[in-house]
Amino acid sequence: MITQSYLADLFSLQGRTALVTGGSSGIGRAIAEALARAGARVVVVARREAELAATVEALRSQGATAAWVSGDLGTRDGTRAAAEEAAAVFGEPDILVNSAGVNLRPPLDDLTDEVWDRTLAVNLEAPHLLGRRFGPGMAERGFGRIIHISSQQAHRAFVRSGAYGVSKGGLESLARSQAEAWSPYGVTCNTLVPGFVMTPLNERLSSDPAVVAALAERTMVGRNGLPEDFAGAAVFLASGASAYVTGQSIFVDGGFSVH
Repeated sequence: MITQSYLADLFSLQGRTALVTGGSSGIGRAIAEALARAGARVVVVARREAELAATVEALRSQGATAAWVSGDLGTRDGTRAAAEEAAAVFGEPDILVNSAGVNLRPPLDDLTDEVWDRTLAVNLEAPHLLGRRFGPGMAERGFGRIIHISSQQAHRAFVRSGAYGVSKGGLESLARSQAEAWSPYGVTCNTLVPGFVMTPLNERLSSDPAVVAALAERTMVGRNGLPEDFAGAAVFLASGASAYVTGQSIFVDGGFSVH
């Protein structure tokens, strides 16, 4: 059918290779599945081998081409090693999704150097190092997509933003810097900004029913987010359809940020 052909040409990721950090759980896993189902070969990078193996097994059971790499994105050496191992699986990635993150938010008075360093290393420095490793190659080939997962705390302070908010604000600035550097050569760099999403990363808040209900009331659609809510936006930003969208922070939050 003409319609099917048009949509395939617009959104298909057939022949593309994607690297998704934090892809074994939460939003990252939902995005990894979406990219795989759209045709991409997907390499999932995270720490826990059992979760990685389960994720890739689930993807393969749907007919996807997928693999996993266990790595520690909390150190420069760990990030660089994971990048090289991931690139060796299916070749250099066309799509980089930075979804891995730590959500350490003690009161600011109690914020230690260790928490600061760990937060900035995983949430900001790893995306920078991965972008520096893969962005120039994408530019040389004339196509690339870099997608970061940010947070409401990049735009407003609440629930003890601390170092976490700083890291996510920096991540959105990083996307703009990457866009400035590489978008003239066909590489778009954007950020998805979730609202409150029921994932393991938000376990501290999601375990309190009253807090969950109050957060849902702050949205316009009347519910909190689910990982699968990011599938469509991720496929769009990873595909040829988003060629003229770059340096943007796109809110996928049910209206949370404007209500």
